[in-house]
Amino acid sequence: MSQHASSFKPSLRLFDATMIVAGSMIGSGIFIVSADITRNVGSAGWLIIVWLLTGFMTLTAALSYGELSGMFPHAGGQYVYLKEAYNPLTGFVYGWSFFAVIQTGTIAAVGVAFSKFAAYLIPSISETNFLLKISTGVNDTGVPTFFTISAAQIISIILITFLTWTNTKGVKGAKWIQNIFTSTKILSLLGLIIAGIIFFKPEVWQANWTDAFSMKKLSATRGMEGVVGAGVLGAIAASMVGSIFSSDAWNNVTFIAGEIENPKRNIGLSLFLGTLIVTVVYVCANLMYVAVLPLHNLAFAPQDRIAVSAANAMMGNVGTYVIAIMIMISTFGCNNGLILAGARVYYSMGKDGLFFRKAATLNKNSVPGWALWAQCIVASILCLSGKYGDLLDMISFVVVIFYVLSIAGIFILRKKSPEAERPYKALGYPVLPAIYILMGISFCILLIIYKPEFTWPGLIIALLGIPIYYIISPSKINSNIEK
Repeated sequence: MSQHASSFKPSLRLFDATMIVAGSMIGSGIFIVSADITRNVGSAGWLIIVWLLTGFMTLTAALSYGELSGMFPHAGGQYVYLKEAYNPLTGFVYGWSFFAVIQTGTIAAVGVAFSKFAAYLIPSISETNFLLKISTGVNDTGVPTFFTISAAQIISIILITFLTWTNTKGVKGAKWIQNIFTSTKILSLLGLIIAGIIFFKPEVWQANWTDAFSMKKLSATRGMEGVVGAGVLGAIAASMVGSIFSSDAWNNVTFIAGEIENPKRNIGLSLFLGTLIVTVVYVCANLMYVAVLPLHNLAFAPQDRIAVSAANAMMGNVGTYVIAIMIMISTFGCNNGLILAGARVYYSMGKDGLFFRKAATLNKNSVPGWALWAQCIVASILCLSGKYGDLLDMISFVVVIFYVLSIAGIFILRKKSPEAERPYKALGYPVLPAIYILMGISFCILLIIYKPEFTWPGLIIALLGIPIYYIISPSKINSNIEK
């Protein structure tokens, strides 16, 4: 029997694709990031507006991507769109960033989130249980520094390795994991929202919605500070770092186009349905937080675990365990979707000669096994480094830049390839795609001005792809010069 398949097997239906969209989006963010958003905007009204803005951007982008996915129903998704709209270099810079941190860093962060909340049930696997601690000197203030490996990091690596292994066995098994866990976590979130209705606290709701649209910055040490003028835009941009991260990975379904039945129809539909479901659930979840927790408790939930605080307010101590189990289910399903989809980008890059050649091979189960294990290794290294959280905070800037470039690519391809088949056209073209581009550019500019620490590190990681591109593919220099 041959050890390699020649092509992908289309075995994912519309429901499967929708579960991949929703499952890849819902990780641990919705249970945590609203605390930081509340500190930045200081009011219930602005908290909901930030999530609505993020939902609008996500839905607009998803509806626009439908056109691109219909034109290029191949494995690789966004990498392919950027390559076709611009050039191979642009596609490679995205693919490099994706491999170096965007996808692998997200897999690491979601894996460690699984371990952190599993520690509520099994304390011995917590992030404070260090299995290795090596002195690395002292910092600028004379405090000793250490390189540590915790039990949580090891458990996260085991989780990533297990899910990678199951994905190498074929897409059907991965599909069932995704469908079961995504359905479960959506139903669990809906259950939590319903609990918020049952345990609704009128006095808390009324207090939170008093002066709900006056923006303030909340600090545990400095108290409350008013935000006015251009500072409002800066606060919104800083807040959306968390909400955009929590809503990201919706485009993962485009990476596996080669394994979806009738991709020209089903990818666009799954993008719309998946992002719509998650947007509604996210906004309702935040309304639930506002209904049961005073604003101060929202902003300063212990370790930002706002869902734990909300569940405790509704169910007492048992709420902690309920949320822990929910997040374990959520992160398990999320990582399965991320691992499934990510390897298809490296496969497409390998086919184009812009990545390791072995990444372009399919194993006997018709999946890119080598690419899956390469992704697993990088994600595991990021788990051990402990820097995945910092990197992800910094990469939101670059992620939005690539989304803007991809959607701008619709305008370019309309002129470049006017006769190309477009089974689905971007809804609201040119208005909605143009609005997304303006919102995305505004978000990036505001981060550069108000939160530069969120911009330059991610940009440097992405730009490193340019010299790497010419190192691994020197022939591109001559072809570009000739052009």
